[in-house]
Amino acid sequence: MTAGALPRRVLILGLGHAGRALAHRLRPLGVVVEGSVREPAAAPEDGITRHRLHPDHLPDAALLAAVARADAVLGSVPPDADGDPALRLLAPALRASPALRWVGYLSSTAVYGDRDGGWIDEGSRADATDATATRRLRAEAQWRALAAGCGIASAVFRLPGLYGRGRNALVRLAQGKARHVVRPGLVFNRLHVDDLADAVVAAMRRPVHDALYLPADDEPAPPQDVLAHAARLGGFALPPALAWDDPALEPALRRFHASNKRIDSRRTREALQWQPRFRSYREGLRDAWEAGDGRPAADAAR
Repeated sequence: MTAGALPRRVLILGLGHAGRALAHRLRPLGVVVEGSVREPAAAPEDGITRHRLHPDHLPDAALLAAVARADAVLGSVPPDADGDPALRLLAPALRASPALRWVGYLSSTAVYGDRDGGWIDEGSRADATDATATRRLRAEAQWRALAAGCGIASAVFRLPGLYGRGRNALVRLAQGKARHVVRPGLVFNRLHVDDLADAVVAAMRRPVHDALYLPADDEPAPPQDVLAHAARLGGFALPPALAWDDPALEPALRRFHASNKRIDSRRTREALQWQPRFRSYREGLRDAWEAGDGRPAADAAR
């Protein structure tokens, strides 16, 4: 892969919300995209070739052939206690690939501990010590080691909470699943999944060794503000407010609201020549509302 040129064939390990957004961004640009899922039979019919990748089964011949012909591979499978389960299964095939030139991994800003509302950037120390952070850092190190061993370019993307069409506060309100959790002073960034796709494409066009990126929106904001904006937009009633440390909340939700930090993505934007199209949750929720999110099916189809 040369600077400015996109890979010809991309394999996305874990074709979930983020992976599908990237696939739909790459295909109109002439890139052949394949992906992996646990159960291909349950996947939507959208023209993307999906291969079965299950932690309890060895990769089949079709997936190994896809690995051998991909010049870029993106890891998007959640880590377990031992790191990246997809990489464990496919590392020998990736190392042996004659085509591979770039690998990327979608990680999380959960690797940074609480900053009490302070800022983090690419130079900040990944100092969180909980199980989620440890798993992410282990998976990052595994992908970096693979790239270093193969002598190829790599990129780790540490991401805030992702949202987009079909996955946002409007949908949760419409389904009655929204949680109105309040912690005074808490703010955090978000990233629209389409902006993530653009950032990954930009990184593929600028392959470098051992890159680290923190793409994020422009506005760290309290989660209750986002929920209130979605409620106004869709005409929903806000659920009752809950204190973030209420023992009735699930432990995972309490942990999520325990870390208070802002993301400074200026270095990432400069390195990738990238800017988010959805600069705050307001633009992203407006786009989702106009696409029909949060509306009855009959209204959304009009």
